Amino acid sequence: MNNSLKGYTLGALAAASYGTNPLFALPLLSAGIDAYSVLFLRYLFAIPMLAVMMMVRGRGFGLRRNQIIPLIIMGLLMAMSSLTLYVSYAYIGAAIASTLLFIYPILVTLIMAVGFHERTSWLTIVCIILATTGIGLLYRGDGGEVLSAMGLLLVFLSALSYAIYLVAVNGKTMREIPTLKLTFYVIVFGLFLFAFNFDPDCIHTLNSNWILWPSAFGMALFPTAFSLICTSAAIQKIGSTPVAILGAVEPVTAVAIAVLLFNETMTVRLAIGMALVIFAVTLIISGGKLSQPLLRVRKMFPRIRKGRG
Repeated sequence: MNNSLKGYTLGALAAASYGTNPLFALPLLSAGIDAYSVLFLRYLFAIPMLAVMMMVRGRGFGLRRNQIIPLIIMGLLMAMSSLTLYVSYAYIGAAIASTLLFIYPILVTLIMAVGFHERTSWLTIVCIILATTGIGLLYRGDGGEVLSAMGLLLVFLSALSYAIYLVAVNGKTMREIPTLKLTFYVIVFGLFLFAFNFDPDCIHTLNSNWILWPSAFGMALFPTAFSLICTSAAIQKIGSTPVAILGAVEPVTAVAIAVLLFNETMTVRLAIGMALVIFAVTLIISGGKLSQPLLRVRKMFPRIRKGRG
């Protein structure tokens, strides 16, 4: 297998592994464990995995004083994005929520245009129209039923939190932090948001149904540590833009899991809506402007540059 094929394979594996979020989260949520506790377990188990990665790469854990407050803010933004996504599953299902979350690159574009006066190209406008059309199809099902407004709001807040995070993390102070170290501390500080609302009774729920423990560890391993390793290796072999485009595999994987394993409904209208959203976002990434900031912290796990984190 040549380097390019390995790179594309690893990129697809990275995206697919993050798309397994519903596979591990839904059994825990269905068992009655609240979203705060589910995410507490995910972040808690991910921390030692990332710490081991840092030690293997010979990276230190020290921080400068001026980096602590920005990292706390980054951690809270990431935690809020995770929380609103998991809570949205109860309102609109994992398939639609995972697809709508994928609009975050478009939100990054809008933030840069409004807040930083970046020029908006015709391609961006076309992509926004396509994505909006896709969301409109998702909003109303084939039978005329309307999706939960609360669910849509929650997943929009998830995408917006992550978009703000992507913009902020590319600031001067954050760029000075090695990327693996940045990821480690984002998860550490994000953990505090869930710690205050963690329900210790969930441990009893886990112990009463042993199959839930693999789900808890799986959340930390596959959509977290494994995704980081594959993303980093793929970028080294094929570059950031192709890996960003392969990110479209994430919602596709999540949709497949939700429909095939958790019996979520899929209709022609929903399928077309999801396809339009994924196509629009893939098109805007392939334009080139967003590949670097998106891959800097792709789905919680930033790009590992040569010679850095």
